[in-house]
Amino acid sequence: MAADDVKATRTARSAGGARPHPVDEVLPPGRLLAGGLQHVAASYAGVVAPPLVLGAVIGLSPAGTTFLVGAALFTAGIATLLQTIGFWKVGARMPFVNGVSFAGVAPMTAVAAAQTDKQDALPVIFGAVMVAGALGFLLAPWFCRLVRFFPPLVSGTVITLIGLTLLPVAFGWIQDGGAPGGPAPATGLALAAATLVIVLVLRRVLRGFLRQIAVLLGLAAGTLIAIPAGAVDFGPVEHARPVGFPAPFHFGTPHFTLSAIVSMCVLMLVCMTESTADMLALGQVVGRPADERTIAAGLRADTLGTALSPLFNGFANSAFAQNIGLVAITRVRSRFVVAACGAMFVLLGLSPAFASLIAVVPRPVLGGAGIVLFGTVAASGIQVLLGAGLDRGDNLLVAAASLGVGMIPVVSRTFYDGAGVPETLRTLLDSGVSAGCLTAVLLNLAFNHVGKRRHDRHDGHDRHDASPPDVRGG
Repeated sequence: MAADDVKATRTARSAGGARPHPVDEVLPPGRLLAGGLQHVAASYAGVVAPPLVLGAVIGLSPAGTTFLVGAALFTAGIATLLQTIGFWKVGARMPFVNGVSFAGVAPMTAVAAAQTDKQDALPVIFGAVMVAGALGFLLAPWFCRLVRFFPPLVSGTVITLIGLTLLPVAFGWIQDGGAPGGPAPATGLALAAATLVIVLVLRRVLRGFLRQIAVLLGLAAGTLIAIPAGAVDFGPVEHARPVGFPAPFHFGTPHFTLSAIVSMCVLMLVCMTESTADMLALGQVVGRPADERTIAAGLRADTLGTALSPLFNGFANSAFAQNIGLVAITRVRSRFVVAACGAMFVLLGLSPAFASLIAVVPRPVLGGAGIVLFGTVAASGIQVLLGAGLDRGDNLLVAAASLGVGMIPVVSRTFYDGAGVPETLRTLLDSGVSAGCLTAVLLNLAFNHVGKRRHDRHDGHDRHDASPPDVRGG
């Protein structure tokens, strides 16, 4: 299928046919590799963060944690290729990066804590993830129908929320080395500011291809500036092996525990909800709105990638929202660029030495670029909301309440700790995007659909007004 896609695109060009949609455009090798590397740089930290956290919780050795990180990169690459290239009815065939979902850190940590012997933690998690991925794959054809509940009012709110919930990630990167929730170290703040300024200046003065890779150039420049400041750690490069393969079931054969399976299935539903919202957001950015068929194919890629990941010691995968901002800024909409990113992730997973080269980029430098990337996602959502008619009916109230609910776990991760909320419900509530998305869908139905027609017909009869009611919501 992938070869057919590429061949068809090149044939259309050579025959002087209609220019393919920018999403299906095959760029020259140089631009393809540079664009792919830019996506790798933007998403690398998001891919490796969950295995680093989980490795520390379980008490893995440095070698074990390094192996887990390599497995996460390898499986993220496979999932990204499934999403961008695809086969049969699998893959949205959009410029989506798929990687380890950070939403899974809390439930996986809880599963690990419940094990008497910490050596059993990963096999139990892997078994539960496999079952959850298989269940999600079967549910994809039905789950995709939720797209009808995402008019511009809801999708605009969710896209805005995606950007707002990602911004604290960038702030956390800038605070790297400082106390959690405390002030950013002076060095980190200076590096982030320098990177941010460089990216903005490059976007302003460069033209053509160089303008498209301004973020990558900014990350490189920020890293070079960080070297004399002593903020670059070359230790991972010095001790990394040149070649390594994530051997199947390295940590033991999967165990299947009911409580862990239930927890991971809830996580899978949350990931599917977030991926649906991300596909709607990316569809707006690339000019190819995601319909039910696209979303179903995208969810199949997510869930199949999740089901296969434990085979290579990986975790649940979902679409990465941070790359939406990169697509929006660069205007490079080719899915083959992100496919190149997926291939690079596979290679990084097979070569710890190469993976460590990306790891030397200081987190404050990533944070400076992240402000632009994630802020762009939020601005895209606001743009959608502007066309959703916030001045009509109660649409402003729907958006305001949904944004407020979605921001709760972003502002305070311990907000629900003292409320006795069940653990399965906490998985949903602790995801700002999922909680805000569900709130927006329910409020839009309540204020713009449920009982609306009957109420309006009654009012219209009293006023002898025959005009049709406006029930579009957003």
